Amino acid sequence: MAQPQLNPSSSEKDQALNVLERLHILPSSARAYKLSDSFAASLRLALTGGGNHRSFGVPCSTPDKHQVSIDFLDAYAQRQWETILYYVVSSAGTGMEGGIEISNGSKTLLKLGNFVVEKARRPTITQMGFEFLLQETNGQVWNLLIVYLDNAENLKMDPVDVLSFLFTLGSLTLGQDYSTANLSPTQIQMLEDLADFGLIYRRSPDSIRYYPTRLATTLTSDAPALLTSTAGPSASSSLAAATSERSGFIIVETNYRIYAYTTSPLTTAILALFTHLTIRFPNMVAGKLTKESVQTAITYGITADQIVSYLTTHAHPQLRKTHPVLPPTVVDQIRLWQIEGDRMRATPGFLFKEFAGEEEYKGAVEYADTLGVLVWRNDGKRLFFVTRYEQLMGYFRNKPKKGAGAGAGAGAAG
Repeated sequence: MAQPQLNPSSSEKDQALNVLERLHILPSSARAYKLSDSFAASLRLALTGGGNHRSFGVPCSTPDKHQVSIDFLDAYAQRQWETILYYVVSSAGTGMEGGIEISNGSKTLLKLGNFVVEKARRPTITQMGFEFLLQETNGQVWNLLIVYLDNAENLKMDPVDVLSFLFTLGSLTLGQDYSTANLSPTQIQMLEDLADFGLIYRRSPDSIRYYPTRLATTLTSDAPALLTSTAGPSASSSLAAATSERSGFIIVETNYRIYAYTTSPLTTAILALFTHLTIRFPNMVAGKLTKESVQTAITYGITADQIVSYLTTHAHPQLRKTHPVLPPTVVDQIRLWQIEGDRMRATPGFLFKEFAGEEEYKGAVEYADTLGVLVWRNDGKRLFFVTRYEQLMGYFRNKPKKGAGAGAGAGAAG
């Protein structure tokens, strides 16, 4: 039994208690709260590993003749996950050396998540794909797993089993081997896909044991999913949001030149999405933000704000001592380059004209505005443009006719 804590605000505490009561986790009393009996019994079973649900997996009863180390699992997870990231980056045509190949299942999942799209029979990065690259590794993993969960039924898998196994993986012990004997058919099917993502290691598809990697054991925690290299930003850590000054590695000058202290080909490829790289050293690359390089990135769906956010997130500690972090002239110019490409935008819709009188025009245009379909209007010429016309046509049919009605024509507004 626990006494209520008074540190949070009353509204936050009341809201939290209300949720717990509605979930039948906490039956309330006058001054104290306790777990409901059924929830307490289930929680006790889960914490002690009792019952038949095996919430924390079943460790193998026989020792592995070829026990794998945690270092091996970390290297395996990083290699598998970075291969997926390499594929997303290479879809932007950054000229990465060699073809990046991942399993067909992973390719399909990236397309379903709209991280890449197929154009002219080749994958192309999208705006969501670039957002995916900017996230920390835990966020990237969960984004891909959510797409996997959303499509579980199409893969003839039980979504409840899928979600249950993902939470189970988050509670397993790194370096411990677990038995596949207690897994459901859906979870057995998942093992191959999760091995492609680097979440589990399995020697062969018919192996009776599997090892969770750090990508899996950190699913339900805020611990780093991949260990960073002390020699410099690793491929995955260079994509993660900076949590301290030491994670910054990019210097941006007022003349639009960029210097990135990194040894990662993946980081270099990401910079190449919006930067014209000119010099490459073993531990540094240099280049320049140009109108052409930025507008090329924009054609892939990358926005000016995303570019600015990436440069700010990974700014070198020296830049972080200044305010603002990035030179204002550089930030403004990146946004201006985007605006230049956005001067003309086509909106498909319908143009209404030739109204019988001012009263009919005003009634129709105000009705269109109320519906939220109005795009443009010219009160002087009695013209307006809408994205949909069905309800407007009903409006005209129901109005008493006082003369010629309005005419509508399909077109596009620029």
